[in-house]
Amino acid sequence: MSAATSPPAPSVTAPAPPRAVLTARNGVAVTFTLNGLAVGSWFSRVPAVRESLDLSAGRLGLLLLAMSAGALLAMPTSGLLAQRLGAARTVRLGTAVLAVGLTVAGLGATVAGSAVVVAVGLVAFGYGSGACDVAMNVEAAAVERRLGRTVMPRFHAAWSLGSVAGAAIGAGAARFDLSVGAHLAAVAVVVLTGTVLGSRAFLPRPAVDPAERTEDASPAANRRAQLAAWREPRTLLIGLFVLVAAFAEGSANDWVAVAFVDGRDLSEAAGAAVFGVFVVGMTLGRTAGTIALDRWGRLPVLSATILLAVLGVGLAVLAGSGPVAIVGVALWGLGASLGFPVGMSAAADEEAHAPVRVSVVAVIGYTAFLGGPPLLGLLGDRVGTLHALLVVPLLLVPTLALVPVLRPPHPAGPTAPAQKI
Repeated sequence: MSAATSPPAPSVTAPAPPRAVLTARNGVAVTFTLNGLAVGSWFSRVPAVRESLDLSAGRLGLLLLAMSAGALLAMPTSGLLAQRLGAARTVRLGTAVLAVGLTVAGLGATVAGSAVVVAVGLVAFGYGSGACDVAMNVEAAAVERRLGRTVMPRFHAAWSLGSVAGAAIGAGAARFDLSVGAHLAAVAVVVLTGTVLGSRAFLPRPAVDPAERTEDASPAANRRAQLAAWREPRTLLIGLFVLVAAFAEGSANDWVAVAFVDGRDLSEAAGAAVFGVFVVGMTLGRTAGTIALDRWGRLPVLSATILLAVLGVGLAVLAGSGPVAIVGVALWGLGASLGFPVGMSAAADEEAHAPVRVSVVAVIGYTAFLGGPPLLGLLGDRVGTLHALLVVPLLLVPTLALVPVLRPPHPAGPTAPAQKI
């Protein structure tokens, strides 16, 4: 497969990828970037939302749970939806729901001043984001197979770049006291418009014989395929690995800005900038990680990055110096960068089963986003938000034992023609 432990050696005679594959690659990158922009924009304004609604850390954690709950509701069916409607249509539908939810959440904080309205918006935001997440990862895995090289982390790097842009814009909006509602509504319009345009470049759906479609794509057959995926030990263990990786990433998304505001007496704008440092680390790790994965394989690279994340969180929380703590945030981002995308690639190693397996792994992984915010929020009420983040390395260290399960089942190489770029 594309991220095999021993990837095939480059071949100068290999044909260049067809234009449709390269166009699809660009469309997937745009979709990931804009999804990241939406999520980064929201998280960069969490301190302002907390201030507007006068929430404690525990109550904020419960509010953030609404977004995770929405995403988790989308996961069980989003793989089947992508299989039935195609990735492009599923991405467009999910992004439309996301845009509405983001707008409602922003206006709920600044116009209605109601945590209930914000929670309703976050459920819709999470639901749309979750549906889009599965579909765009399925499409990304299909593009990766056709390119014949590891590119999934670079799509997630594009997501991180979007988050960096969202964090930067959010920091600027906080600095100049721009209303959260106006800011997030504008972001929603940009994200929806750009995603509709980008998803038009996705790969065409493969032609299916009508007789096969009637038999194999029936709702009953789809449900059987979904249930079968839930009984596969490798799929479930990949899901557990992705759960911890998602917790390591999501805890920073949810709490690093607030933790540095509370624990290190930074301003809201500076807290948003620290979140930006984390996302920059994620972006660099995902961009360079493709080279490392093709050179050394999944197992050693993932083991090294997990240890780097453990070191980074320790510095971010325990360092007595502010600049050293910020370096720790950057290392945390580097170390947490590859777990989620490589887990998705591993779930999609076999194309025929990719949609349902990615959906199962996403359901398990997104449980971290469901349980993480309230866990850290309630713990933060007792020990402080900053020190609550030490839960992250306590979970990461045992995860090293799960890394071998991500070894590709067929290490001979990609199933599609080995096309190099």
